[in-house]
Amino acid sequence: MIDRLKRIFESNKDRHSWIFILLPVALLGIFFFFITLNNVHTETYDIERFSNASATIRSPITIENEKETERKTRETVQSVQDRYNISNEITNEQISFIEEIFDAIIKMGEEPAINDVETGEEETSDQLTDQEKVTDLKKVLSEEINESVEDNTLIELMKFSPEELEDARAIFITSLEETLNNGVRTENLQTAGTNVRQTIDFSSLDQSLKEPLNELIEFAVTENSFFDYEKTSEARKEAAASVDPVLIRAGEVIVREGQPITNEVYEELELVGLLDDERNIFPLIGLSLLIILICSLIGLEMYRTARENEWNYGKIMVIFIISIIVVSLMKIISLYTTQSNHLFFVTPIATGVLLVKILINERLAIVLAALYSILGSVIFNGQIAGALNVEAGIYFLISQLTGIIFLINLKDRLAILKVGVGIAAVNIITVLLFLFLSFEKYSWIDLFIHSSFGLVSAFLAAVLTIGLLPFFETTLGILSDVKLLQLSNPNQPLMKKLLTEAPGTYHHSVMVANISETACEAIGANGLLARVGAYYHDIGKTVRPHYFIENQVSMRNPHDFIDPKESAEIIISHPYDGAEMLKKHKLPKEIIDIAMQHHATSLLQFFYYKATENNGNVKEADFRYPGPNPQTKEAAIICVCDSVEAAVRSLKEPTEEKIEAIVASIIKDKVADGQLDESPLTLKELNIIQSAICESLKGIFHSRIQYPMKEAN
Repeated sequence: MIDRLKRIFESNKDRHSWIFILLPVALLGIFFFFITLNNVHTETYDIERFSNASATIRSPITIENEKETERKTRETVQSVQDRYNISNEITNEQISFIEEIFDAIIKMGEEPAINDVETGEEETSDQLTDQEKVTDLKKVLSEEINESVEDNTLIELMKFSPEELEDARAIFITSLEETLNNGVRTENLQTAGTNVRQTIDFSSLDQSLKEPLNELIEFAVTENSFFDYEKTSEARKEAAASVDPVLIRAGEVIVREGQPITNEVYEELELVGLLDDERNIFPLIGLSLLIILICSLIGLEMYRTARENEWNYGKIMVIFIISIIVVSLMKIISLYTTQSNHLFFVTPIATGVLLVKILINERLAIVLAALYSILGSVIFNGQIAGALNVEAGIYFLISQLTGIIFLINLKDRLAILKVGVGIAAVNIITVLLFLFLSFEKYSWIDLFIHSSFGLVSAFLAAVLTIGLLPFFETTLGILSDVKLLQLSNPNQPLMKKLLTEAPGTYHHSVMVANISETACEAIGANGLLARVGAYYHDIGKTVRPHYFIENQVSMRNPHDFIDPKESAEIIISHPYDGAEMLKKHKLPKEIIDIAMQHHATSLLQFFYYKATENNGNVKEADFRYPGPNPQTKEAAIICVCDSVEAAVRSLKEPTEEKIEAIVASIIKDKVADGQLDESPLTLKELNIIQSAICESLKGIFHSRIQYPMKEAN
């Protein structure tokens, strides 16, 4: 399947059509949709009232139970007591009336004899009848008292001494004042009077004095508390406003397996949409929009990556396959994750972005880290429609960004394990952060178990990255820095062959590698690719090493004994012999292309002019490399550096001026000869490359001090 897609992409490479982006993006969108479908799509049930639930049913959404909220509000409002206003005027008036009665009676008992106008005799109060006394008393009392208080009550009170009346007044008024201050309403008028009566009955007053006092209670205790409509209405409004809405929260158990489906349960099931298929369409629309946004961003990054890498469709397929792997891992782990075990901490989420950064670039890895985190928050939502596991999303994002940041100096595959150690540390810190922020109490064992989840996640991410990297490098032909570092090892078979069979060429290749890497880094090209490509660019010389001057030590030049055309054929064949050797050893295509293109279509001037001396009908094409010309920046730079290094090495006394002159001349000649026309190098970049090459060569071929030779004795 992969090979077939790759062939389709490569066969249509020149079209640069969006269809080669849209196809994998569409497939990803379909895959994401069906992977996350059950996370937003809720199952509906065919349930009858008063039957038993066949399974535990949870609410898929958070929604207000308006009917229950209304009932709760009604009960709360009904529980609010009526508000009353206590009239202080009435209270003070009634107390003043009682004060008036006692003052008048006490004063009458203290008055001296009264002079009768008609007889001229003095009469004392004791000589007056009870009715006369009451009549005289009523003359000084208020009209309200005279109308309400019985004469017998007053007569009985007048029988007691002022001292007894003072004691009675104090007890009566104190009890009356307390009762009236508490408020007396129509419905509790009798109770209020009883309270005053009990106070008097339990007092130390004379029993004969208690009876008139009890009769006086009916007048003294009166209604002074009246219903306040405004206050009552305001209190009821405040009570209604204080009632929190009754919510059925997402994930809340509505009914457990085996429990009866009561009317209340049935109404809740109906309210959250578990009895109606029509509501299920909305989560699907939302999921579709989310996936469209995610896939659009992935598509844009695919397009950008393809263009920057000259439409390398293998890298598009890398994004496609890695996305499927990462999302599948999350889905598998989510099947075993519950609200209590937090297994999402185990997910080796960093695997994808580590592979993307190694195989493609860091920018794309960061973008995908954010998108994978969003998908993770959906996948680990406990299959509750409308819910997102923010904790999982944040954890995934932090873990992935940590891997991207720590993956800097990649020297070999073991460096990935070192990155895994950094991810493990950050994962553990993040896990503990979530645990400590929660309100739940965790034991030391719980903290250890959850922390180990973060450690396992980092370990699995590192191991999976190391394990999957060769698959992408081999199957899709993606050349990673790790692969390049492996190829740069001197113990590689071809490198050892070059060193042992053509040591001069080996030294030349190392020099070209150093210069090429510096030049590439100066313009932002892949310096590591240039270095490794330079190591292998002349591997074809190992077929006939002695026909190349750098390997001719203590021997005659064999070209002196053969025809110039034959010499040219031997020299011209070495890029293609090298390409065949590289193909045989299954080296990456980029390295093979550099080997084939490093001489472009240049002319073997020495043998061409030598041939023309003997024969005037020599064809120039027979002495030119058949190409192709360099197609990439790295190949073009190696093409220049290969010629420059050989030319500068041939100088007897290299100076800065000579080096600058020869570098400028070689670049000018290659541009004029059209050898760099098919490469993406610009004139500005060529100027930067020229300066970088000169600086490197000056460092290599710097002037040395001539040490004096010691004369022999």
